[in-house]
Amino acid sequence: MKEENGETHFNWREAEARKYKEFERAVRVDEIDGLRLVKRLAEDMEEMFHKKAQAMKRLVEAAEEAHLQHEEDPNLQYEYFNAVLINEVDKEGNRVELGGEFILQPNDHFNNLSVNLSLSVVQVPTNMYNKDSAIVNGVYWSEALNKVFVDNFERDPSLIWQYFGSAKGFFRQYPGIKWKPDEHGVIAFDCRNRKWYIQAATSPKDVVILVDVSGSMKGLRLTIARQTVSSILDTLGDDDFFNIIAYNEELHYVEPCLNGTLVQADVPNKDHFREHLDKLFAQGIGMLDIALTEAFNLLGDFNETGRGSECSQAIMLVTDGAVDTYDAIFAKYNWPERKVRIFPYLIGRESAFADNLKWMACANKGYFTQISTLADVQENVMEYLHVLSRPKVIDREHDTVWTEAYIDSTYGDGKKRRKPNYSSVDLSEVEWEDKDDTLRNAMVNRKTGTFSMEVKKSVDKGKRVLVLHNDYYYTDIKGTPFSLGVALSRGHGKFFFRGNVTVEEGLHDLEHPDVALADEWTYCNTDEHPEHRYLSQIEAIKLYLNGHEPHLQCDKELIQEVLFDAVVTAPLEAYWTSLVLNKSENSDKGVEIAYLGTRTGLSRINLFVVPDELTNLDFLTAEDKEGVFNADHFPLWYKRAAEQVPGTFVYSLPFNTGFALENMT
Repeated sequence: MKEENGETHFNWREAEARKYKEFERAVRVDEIDGLRLVKRLAEDMEEMFHKKAQAMKRLVEAAEEAHLQHEEDPNLQYEYFNAVLINEVDKEGNRVELGGEFILQPNDHFNNLSVNLSLSVVQVPTNMYNKDSAIVNGVYWSEALNKVFVDNFERDPSLIWQYFGSAKGFFRQYPGIKWKPDEHGVIAFDCRNRKWYIQAATSPKDVVILVDVSGSMKGLRLTIARQTVSSILDTLGDDDFFNIIAYNEELHYVEPCLNGTLVQADVPNKDHFREHLDKLFAQGIGMLDIALTEAFNLLGDFNETGRGSECSQAIMLVTDGAVDTYDAIFAKYNWPERKVRIFPYLIGRESAFADNLKWMACANKGYFTQISTLADVQENVMEYLHVLSRPKVIDREHDTVWTEAYIDSTYGDGKKRRKPNYSSVDLSEVEWEDKDDTLRNAMVNRKTGTFSMEVKKSVDKGKRVLVLHNDYYYTDIKGTPFSLGVALSRGHGKFFFRGNVTVEEGLHDLEHPDVALADEWTYCNTDEHPEHRYLSQIEAIKLYLNGHEPHLQCDKELIQEVLFDAVVTAPLEAYWTSLVLNKSENSDKGVEIAYLGTRTGLSRINLFVVPDELTNLDFLTAEDKEGVFNADHFPLWYKRAAEQVPGTFVYSLPFNTGFALENMT
């Protein structure tokens, strides 16, 4: 405080310094041991993944036992909860078939979606009959999974969705939830097209797709052939490699730039090939012998490079017939080992040449399928997956298969959407300055170590760039195919305060109206028990510190740090209040809001005008995603200030400021 012209002024810097001095002896600055940190995090994640794997294994055991005890009944009549039809009524107000009453309640753990925690629902693709005998029998015996779903969720409340995908096409999902069809009344979602299903059912594979474009394939047949190839591509994942060759008297690689090789079946590559399928047209005579020879040579040569899947190999043959069995070609390239499986797809209703194609499939450990209409495509394409999964079944393999993180179709519309290519991101695309792939290779090879490099990080939707010098620490997560890495930026990122304040003092300052904590940060795990799910983080911290909830799991270190920040920054309250009280009519013109943020997610905010007079009403609110502490990032203003040279100021002008001034003039 100091007196000037009869007015009292509050010096915030002096008060803050005095407050810090009070705790200086009790404060120490610790350097973060990056390797120790990443190993501890890896152990925590190992435990988490183990819990998920155990939950899955309990479902596997229950499914196998239920299927073993079930006797197939072609006349079985069974009413089940259909995900689309539940709670639906007809025009007379009567329950529709398979649309029984199904209690749904909003649940915060499931993003406030209305769910049933006691039962699962069954989704059947629109192109399948939902009372088909195979579907009804499968749904009947898989009801046994309901009690395992519930038990798993009680054992591990951090679980979200649990589900079972059947080779018959139905999809059982827990907790139960209502699905809504698209504007055409269709739900095209088929669990057998999902990455998790395909990767669990089959091994990585190299695939050559041969498409007959001879004159007899004109019209509807070529349309069906295109759709068949597109559906085959849907069943391929990032672990697979493929190419597409069209043939008549000559060979035509669908993508000429990729002649004589196979490419990874990632989303961009598959979409690129789909675009080229529309350019196919039918003419001439089909010479299948030269196409088969090319396919065998391509698979053999690519396998020798060591760049493929180095596992299963297959030739998919899409044609309206074959005039020969071509046994001489198979004898030369594929017998007796039969390493390459042949899967012929006969297009059209005619069966004159079906016997030759059936023989090819049987002689080469494949499967024959006839596709007569567009409606038959998806279901018939799936058959090859069952064949490729046979070795796993015969060997009784129960490996846990982990997919990479990716965006799946949403529950609500159930529509198949082409995923953006950033749904699963390679490390080289995240830290693109790692030009020699040093960091990437070390993590792919599951090594433990450190690495440093300067990186440029774009912020504010690519409008600004921060230059950071990061130290990377990495190790493997045991029991999984994953590695874990932690990046610490040099300077403030390598150190943290260890403050010591009393619980009483910390809680007192934490409860002040101008104090907020990051809503999406986990200071306390409120998902573990249902009674905690409606608590705010500050409410959970209070219960934890007061000892009222012994089962509440909280981050003790983070809470101690946030209490310290609350106490040390408390003088701001009095400083900001003094500014408001001593504010003259023209002083601080243009200042609307003052705010402070700390690394613990604590923020203090003070308005100098009434809320309605704010220039930007969304700033520092949930609507301003870039301006608040989120689960995956610090606010933009915090990052820019933290990475700035100490003792300097950051001035930030909206990018549209210049345009606004021009428009005003």
